[in-house]
Amino acid sequence: MQKVIDIHVHMQPLEMMKPECVATIRAKQKDFERILELTRDPRKFVALLDAEGIERAGIINYVAPVVMGFTEEVNDWAAAYARDFRDRLLPFGSLDPTTVKDAAASMKRILNDLRLPALKLHPPHQLFYPNQYRDGLAALEVIYRLAEQARLPVMIHTGTSVFPGARNKFADPIYVDDVAVDFPDLPIIIAHGGRPLWMDTAVFLVRRHPNVYMDISSSPPQNLLEYFPRLEDIADKVLWGSDWPGPMVPGMKTNLDRFCQLPLSAEAKRKILYDNAARLFGL
Repeated sequence: MQKVIDIHVHMQPLEMMKPECVATIRAKQKDFERILELTRDPRKFVALLDAEGIERAGIINYVAPVVMGFTEEVNDWAAAYARDFRDRLLPFGSLDPTTVKDAAASMKRILNDLRLPALKLHPPHQLFYPNQYRDGLAALEVIYRLAEQARLPVMIHTGTSVFPGARNKFADPIYVDDVAVDFPDLPIIIAHGGRPLWMDTAVFLVRRHPNVYMDISSSPPQNLLEYFPRLEDIADKVLWGSDWPGPMVPGMKTNLDRFCQLPLSAEAKRKILYDNAARLFGL
């Protein structure tokens, strides 16, 4: 059986999320109460991974106090949620470069105390451009530099967001080009491949930069070859993700089954579903 790493799953402290953002998920996910229960009990979530044939999941959390309500407490939450299941869960930490008080101290805590294996930045929710360190956002450079030194993968959201208060001008992946040039040893994951407006840009960056990968979460899997016609050609740089339980994402296994039906080679599917993430995270 093909092993699977779903690198993009939103198990988050929904109690911390702003009510209008929770309402967006509740309106798009019929089984919201079950989702809420899973966010409160990692054992039940791991049991769901077993039932859906998924070996590991990236637990995506990020700091976005202005738009989403999440504070740096999400780092502690993510570490605690995954504490007993580090063989199954990859908890992503985060900092908001526009609000963090001491980026170096907070990064060292993520790396040394919480030992989180990856970082998530969400420009449309944190309201900055990924390359804004070039225009004086000093905390962002500290984050990238320390992550690069630790070879800590940094996932950067690209593509539009429907949540109230999101600013989609920050969602264009082209600004990641500067990051890849200035921090060549930093492993970068372009989340969502720039969907639905900037897929060609995301593919260009993946092909140009050895340190840039992308995940294909949040796009309907049956349409992936329309969005990314060269998916087979870039299979070495692509990670599988579902974005569940994000708005309108039907489920981890449902998305996985639809992906497996695509006319891709078995080798490409193996790389995307498991090998690339396993290599990137040293599993």
